[in-house]
Amino acid sequence: MRNDKILREKFIKFYSNIFEEELIEQILEIGNFEKIKAGELLVDVGDDLTHIPLIFEGTVKVIRQQKEGVELALYYLKPGDTCAISFINCIESKKSVFEALIESDMEAVFIPVENIDTWLIKYKSWRRYIIDSYHFRLMEMLDSIDGLAFNNMHGRLKKYLDDKANRSHKKVIHITHQEIANDMNTSRVVITRIMKQLQDEGKVVISRNKIKVLSILT
Repeated sequence: MRNDKILREKFIKFYSNIFEEELIEQILEIGNFEKIKAGELLVDVGDDLTHIPLIFEGTVKVIRQQKEGVELALYYLKPGDTCAISFINCIESKKSVFEALIESDMEAVFIPVENIDTWLIKYKSWRRYIIDSYHFRLMEMLDSIDGLAFNNMHGRLKKYLDDKANRSHKKVIHITHQEIANDMNTSRVVITRIMKQLQDEGKVVISRNKIKVLSILT
């Protein structure tokens, strides 16, 4: 009960400047507050989506996976975000076409599908929040497409490390070369080679399952 109270207080503190008071009260009344550990799968391909999360702690990686097992990180959700793709799938009662992996311990409130559509009409702040979510996710996916189309792997990796450090607000990133390769749809050998170049340039320090970003890379 105490944990639930703490989560509610954290939600109010984070979202009170985003939603009007009446909507905050509605969310507190019907929302399901949860803490989920890093490494757990929030959504899998083929899942029925009945709720959308409003995140106020942690990071979620949204992944598109092909049948051959090849995967690509589409974008990341951080505090203040929700998943626009989940919203569409909820409204249209469609199964998930992506995976969502908890990258760092997440705290969120989950909103049932029957409320999210009604609130679009009833609350201006909710409508603006959902539209902004679409816009931000679209821009992130366009960034990913631009990276694939126009940037070489060296440039893409530097941006990847910068973004990861900025999201966590930490210079030390706990990750393996294989995990980076999976996110970027390339091989571990390629990532290791470029990492060595970045270390020689004084941009990063590499140790086992850990990378320290010494300066802004992009």
